Amino acid sequence: MSALSDTKSETVQVDVASGLPSHARDDLERRLVRKLDLRVSVIALLYALNNIDKGSISSARLGGFEKDLHLRGSQYPALLAIVYVGFAVMQLPGNMFLHWLERPAILIPCSMVIWGLASALTGITQNYTQVLLARLILGFAEASLFPGAIFLLSVWYKRDELAVRATLISCGSMFSNGFGSLWLFYIEGGITIIVAIGAMFILPSFPHNTKWLTPEERSLAISRLADDGYGTLVGPGKKTTIQGLWDSLLDWKVWWFAVTLFIYHIALSFGAYFPTIVATMGYDTKVTLLLGAPPWLLAMIGAFTLSRYSDSAQKRCIYICASNVCVAVGFVTSMCTMNTVARYFSLFLMAQSTAGQMVLWAWIKNTFTREPAKRASAIAVIGSISSVGSIAASFVWPLNWGPTYLYSYMICSVALVVSTVMLGVMHWHLKRENEKIEKNERNAGNILQDPVKFRYLV
Repeated sequence: MSALSDTKSETVQVDVASGLPSHARDDLERRLVRKLDLRVSVIALLYALNNIDKGSISSARLGGFEKDLHLRGSQYPALLAIVYVGFAVMQLPGNMFLHWLERPAILIPCSMVIWGLASALTGITQNYTQVLLARLILGFAEASLFPGAIFLLSVWYKRDELAVRATLISCGSMFSNGFGSLWLFYIEGGITIIVAIGAMFILPSFPHNTKWLTPEERSLAISRLADDGYGTLVGPGKKTTIQGLWDSLLDWKVWWFAVTLFIYHIALSFGAYFPTIVATMGYDTKVTLLLGAPPWLLAMIGAFTLSRYSDSAQKRCIYICASNVCVAVGFVTSMCTMNTVARYFSLFLMAQSTAGQMVLWAWIKNTFTREPAKRASAIAVIGSISSVGSIAASFVWPLNWGPTYLYSYMICSVALVVSTVMLGVMHWHLKRENEKIEKNERNAGNILQDPVKFRYLV
């Protein structure tokens, strides 16, 4: 009788937050996450198109883009940099508007239509001024995608699910780095517009206003994040968009991450010049573009592996550092030799930077978990300032430093070391904060006003 009684008590155990028996909640949660993964995975395609449209002139450079438009001096790097001006200006207002509107499924595709048109117009430009204007519009339109997608993930997934999902959307970028160079401006722009229209019917908005959820799924989507320490998107606990902005601006951790990513983006500047770097091996244009694909394919595998282990261990900094070590070895190899095999191998190592970058963004989302309004602004502030780093990074690889690009690799190496040290400082600080939280809990006899035992992931 006792065993039977125990069995019955297990089967009727109810999860208070969702109002479902625990086993039913687990089954529903698995189905909910699968449904989310299928729909959110479309962001990978959006991100691929974003990266292709943004980086198309890097490949066009090998086909005589500078000669055709009579570009001189620093005009080509200025064309790369001008996109990030739009990023720096528009990411914060874009994410604030997204938080206020609560309709990312509409806002993100609408911005896609605009950047698709800008990309198509780039193909008909005839001079430097025209292409500069087209690239500026492209940057303003694309600015809302990355911070918006990162924030969107954070309102659906728990802390130990974020790194893999961030990598899922970034795999589109890695794919486009490998194969996007074979596309044309007109094709890119047209496909972007078509995909944007379809995305309006696929992407989720927020848990409380996404129509394709059942009532049970909606309740669970909200409760499971509350159980994981997330703040509320609706109801009396919700902060306004302006309150979130001020909270983020007054938090030194936001600025520390922002400056770190500013420097980190300089270290990763090789990505914008990847076809140019591959061309130093001496092959023709078609072979050069094809050789650029394998490093990013391996990077995709490495990114999923690293992010999965990071989520499983619920640790961030050590995995970012592991990625940075691979990148550093790649830099040193390219600085030390012009041997074709060695330099090509170094490209595989450098491409692993994507893994660390995605885990880093997951870490940022984890750090600002508890207040959605603050999280939206924090992600955008960090993204905006890091975009200024990308502006500076556009001038790190001038042609007269080739084919060795020794000075470029030296600048990237120093930036990588500095940003890694800064991440180490943040790791130390958050670890100390966790120790203080645990000490306060012990002093209070483990009786908390907040039933959620929040910890920073480090």
